[in-house]
Amino acid sequence: MARILSIGRMPADAARPDNEVDSIHFFTRGPRHLEYHYYEAMVTPDIIHTVIEAELRGYDAVTIGCFYDLALHESREMTTNLVVTAPCEASVLAVASLCDRFSIIVGRRKWVPQMRANVSAYGFGERLASMPYIDLRVPEYHLDEAETADRFYKAGRKAIDEDGAEALILGCTASVGFFHDLQTALGVPVIDPAIAALKHAEHLIELRDRFGWATSRVGGYEHPPAFELDPWDLPHQYGFDDVTAFWNVPEGGTILAGN
Repeated sequence: MARILSIGRMPADAARPDNEVDSIHFFTRGPRHLEYHYYEAMVTPDIIHTVIEAELRGYDAVTIGCFYDLALHESREMTTNLVVTAPCEASVLAVASLCDRFSIIVGRRKWVPQMRANVSAYGFGERLASMPYIDLRVPEYHLDEAETADRFYKAGRKAIDEDGAEALILGCTASVGFFHDLQTALGVPVIDPAIAALKHAEHLIELRDRFGWATSRVGGYEHPPAFELDPWDLPHQYGFDDVTAFWNVPEGGTILAGN
């Protein structure tokens, strides 16, 4: 059995039956969504320190619930053996095996440059057909779900018929709950990014545990050196000691206890 911590909402039935998923609905301090670079900067230390704390508590993996893949690389750099995944990377890796060209449906034009840059950084920029947006902010996705579903359908239909997309990714973890009906209506694979991040985590846990294929510490994910971290005391200066006090744990949720 693997134990996974989701930073953000996760469909309860998406994990393998023998795995357990705990969730933190982000934090009780700071921004309530991450559409702006400033908001990202404010919450980044809490995400990194939550990942560090999760490893100390015995979790096998953490999924970061933002399609910007916020703090993904920073968090991987600070772990020892923990798997860390995020929605954009996981989604494009999944969809790349299902089609030639794909589109990502996002909420607002504001999101496009950063998300498109991430897709290119992951090596799939030439396979990205388009990034249509449905003119909804993150807090608006579930205010009128019928309207949101209709906007998804229209954007998806256009991406398939006019842009050449053969599969779709929903480019926000707030889109949880929409993929199945949209997939049925459009007749192409539709990737839910939160589920993709979870399934990618489960896959990487198995690769680590069965074959020893873990995050490389040579090059890009080299740990910061102890001779700097220890005297600088960075985690403690930037909120590691109290980050758990700001975990937004859903009612009835469980979290592995700390030492």
